Amino acid sequence: MPKTSVRKPKNKAKDGSWTEIRDGMRIDWDLPIAMADGTVLRADVYRPNKKGKFPVIMTMGPYGKGLAWQDELYATTWELFTGDHPDAIKGSTNKYQSWETVDPEQWVPDGYACVRVDSRGAARSEGYMDPWSPQETDDFVECIEWAGTRDWSNGKVGLNGISYYGMNQWWVAERQPKHLAAMCAWEGANDYYREFSRHGGILCTFIDSWYRMQVQPVQYGVGTKGYRSWVHGDPVAGPPTFTAAQLKKNRTDMGHDIRSREMLDD
Repeated sequence: MPKTSVRKPKNKAKDGSWTEIRDGMRIDWDLPIAMADGTVLRADVYRPNKKGKFPVIMTMGPYGKGLAWQDELYATTWELFTGDHPDAIKGSTNKYQSWETVDPEQWVPDGYACVRVDSRGAARSEGYMDPWSPQETDDFVECIEWAGTRDWSNGKVGLNGISYYGMNQWWVAERQPKHLAAMCAWEGANDYYREFSRHGGILCTFIDSWYRMQVQPVQYGVGTKGYRSWVHGDPVAGPPTFTAAQLKKNRTDMGHDIRSREMLDD
């Protein structure tokens, strides 16, 4: 798929969001969701272009809601996936495909609203990046309740995603948000210590490389130094562009966090 030429979206609202009609869908880009502490997260909402109230399929995570699966960060996996499963991409332009989330072009025609939220400190959402933290779970609860009370929502929010998007489903579902109706964790650890950071007590070395290679490139504030959306041209991890020192200050050191805690604790 060729890259869409970079262009500035028109008619942005004061809150930074804007709406377009594309490929039979109504798409609200960068809708703000204010957390209890005032931090603003951003969501893209794909829904039918008609009046109605629709069930919601939601994901929230750090991979960048606006980063195309086909972009260089995940290009190899896209090629392998489409080569092995060409049937999975039929009937879609695949312009809105994003790593480990549902394709809205496959769900919106069946009457669903697909909501993608950048987690705190990631991509278009401001704040301190701390993956899988209790704060992230608090944020997820608020996002579910936000989606369940929109005028286009029927009040039922389902979660659907793989890996990261499966893991944080378990933890937010435990909180039992009022509007959470279902969850589908395709694949994802539940116990952070036993199943992820220290398998059988043995340190997992995957985390350092994962954090460095998949998450930090789309940290909020990478801005113009990083990727741009293939669809609308805005920076995937902006709009501000921070220095390396600012970015480091705004994220946890996951490798240190895990290495310094050898035993299961609170």
